[in-house]
This record gives sequence, structure tokens and C-alpha cells, in this order.
Amino acid sequence: MPLDMPESVLVRFKGKRNPGITLRDAVNAIPYWAIKQGLLTVPKKNKVNIFNGRILEMEGLPDLSVEQAFELTDAAAERSAAAGCIRLSEESVCAYLRSNVALMEQMIKDGYEDAQTLRNRIDAVNAWLKEPNLLKADANAEYAAVIEIDLAQITEPILACPNDPDDVKLLSEVQGTPIQDVFIGSCMTNIGHFRAAAEIWRGEKFNPAVRTWVCPPTRMDQDKLKEEAVFSVFSAKGARIEIPGCSLCMGNQARVPAKVNVFSTSTRNFDDRMGDGAQVYLGSAELAAVVANLGKLPAPAEYLALYQERVAPKEGQIYQYLQFDEMEGYKA
Repeated sequence: MPLDMPESVLVRFKGKRNPGITLRDAVNAIPYWAIKQGLLTVPKKNKVNIFNGRILEMEGLPDLSVEQAFELTDAAAERSAAAGCIRLSEESVCAYLRSNVALMEQMIKDGYEDAQTLRNRIDAVNAWLKEPNLLKADANAEYAAVIEIDLAQITEPILACPNDPDDVKLLSEVQGTPIQDVFIGSCMTNIGHFRAAAEIWRGEKFNPAVRTWVCPPTRMDQDKLKEEAVFSVFSAKGARIEIPGCSLCMGNQARVPAKVNVFSTSTRNFDDRMGDGAQVYLGSAELAAVVANLGKLPAPAEYLALYQERVAPKEGQIYQYLQFDEMEGYKA
């Protein structure tokens, strides 16, 4: 890029999310809005990409937990950005660091190597917590572009379509597409997504037309979900439960059959990554669970009705994250 061009693109979120609209829809709204503003094109020939090689800065969602914020920053690579950052509240960052101190203390007790390195990190975090101070952009900062996304204008899920994370469309544009494989996992997910999927699946019959893959991102998530008996719902649904990690997202631990249609919560959907000739749609775990029930991409009204019925009444319980300093077994 020219030396005199700003090195960051600012995405400013505003407004309130509508019921059933998830952070994954906010992720996919970034390329959707950029395309509308002429800042991004899908075809590879003469491609325009305002994010390429720049820092993707995000603001307007200060009260997200750090676990939630990862869903937005993880997707910076799919924009071809050099890095991504998001402005969170001091309270959110402090809560996350207190949790991590408790986790690292437990790791020392469990005999993890190197205990001194962990102790050094704990001391550094505790020192920062005594006088917390977060970096933030200057008020007069200049950007290569500013993209304002009004979350209230998103009234249905937004999906990345085969096989390009920039090729985003509204659910209504692709509804009815048959799906053979559904994957819920990768670093784009957190424990709340698996609880939400379980609520959508609870009481539903096994659908033999769909292979459903479930892969919690960490062992701690897996252990907590087992403790909450969520795994029994996965088993009743006939889900294939993968070892915590990347699984289908990387395409080297497991792969789908050739030329199937896939709905995935993973980070990217490049050709042949998940399976030879697989056609991969990317979206939220909540939508993935509905797709697994139906064996197709639903109409927006079908999805929103199930979300309102099964997830919305329990949002406070579903979207709780692992706060280790408040959990038995980790408290000092």
C-alpha cells in the first residue's frame, strides 16, 4: 500500500442486535457492508479489498466478554487483514484476566511446565490489574476507511457462501439449499454456542440425512458441557463428537465426503479444505443447529421462530462463559 495511506480500517458497530441475530452475523456483516460500499469485491480478478494488509479495528461493542470478542477478531484473517483488534471495556478485560490467573494457578498445581514461566505471567497480570490501562485510538485518528454497521438493520442471518468467506449473502437468498454435513466447532465457537445448539436439538429426533459433527474448542469447555449433561443431547442427536481442537476446520483431523454441501461454524471455506469438492457455507452455531434438524438451509422465519422458542428464554444461562476464578476447583 502507499506509504501515505492509513494502515487501519475502522469498523464501528452501532444499534442493538435483533433477537436471533448473533455475533457471527456481525462478523459476516463486515464484508457485507464493505461490498455495499464498494470497498470489497468477491471475484478474484481485479479484486478490491480495503482490508488487505491493514489492521482491522472494531469498536461499538464494549461490553462483550473476551470470549465473545474472539469471534470477531478471529475472522480478521479471512479479510486478509494483517491483524485485528477490538475495543472492549476495562471491566471485560479485567474479568478475563482474573479468570486466566486462576487457570494458570491451577496449571501450576497440576504440574504444567514451566511453572516459573506461568508464575511470571501471573505476576505480570496481577500487576496490570492493580492499575489497568487499555490502549485506544486517538480521537483524531485517520483510517483508510470507516465502515459503520447498524446492527438493528440486520434482520436475518448472514452467511458466507461456497467457497469464499467474502461471498456473503442473506439467508433468504440461499434458503432451501440441501445440507448433508453440519459442523459446530473451531476457534470461532465458545461454550455458549454448544449450549444453544443443545437447546435447539433437545427433544428432536436423529436426522439420518445429516452427519452432525460437534467439536468443543477446549478440554475445559468439553468438561463443563459433560458436567451439565449437554453431551447427552449431542448423543441423542446422533452427533459425532470430536476431540477438542480444530477437527473439520483444518481438514486434516477429519474430512467430509466428496462434493457434499456443508454448513460450518469454522473460520474459512476454501476449496477442498474440508473435503474434496465440498461446498461449504459459514454461519452461526445457532443456525447450524437448525440446519441439522431440517437438512437444509431454513427460511429466516423458520430459524427465528426456533431461536425465539428455544434459545431466547434461556439466553442468560446459555451465554455464560468459563470464569475460572469463580468456579469450584479453581478458586484460591
